[in-house]
Amino acid sequence: MENKEYTLGDHVIMKKGHPCGSNNWEIVRLGADIKLKCTGCGRLVFIPRIEFNKKIKKVLAKEDNNASK
Repeated sequence: MENKEYTLGDHVIMKKGHPCGSNNWEIVRLGADIKLKCTGCGRLVFIPRIEFNKKIKKVLAKEDNNASK
């Protein structure tokens, strides 16, 4: 299993869609649990990091830290 690194503000696609119809999520908080925000309806969800690594499909976009400076 590869070691996956994520940062705040990354947009990811999960394998299973949200009931609102979107499967796009934004990473809001990192730690032992990962807090995700649905880009479709704005719902916030906490998922354990191990479960998140199993359910992630791909990372869409990385936040550019140099652009905010």
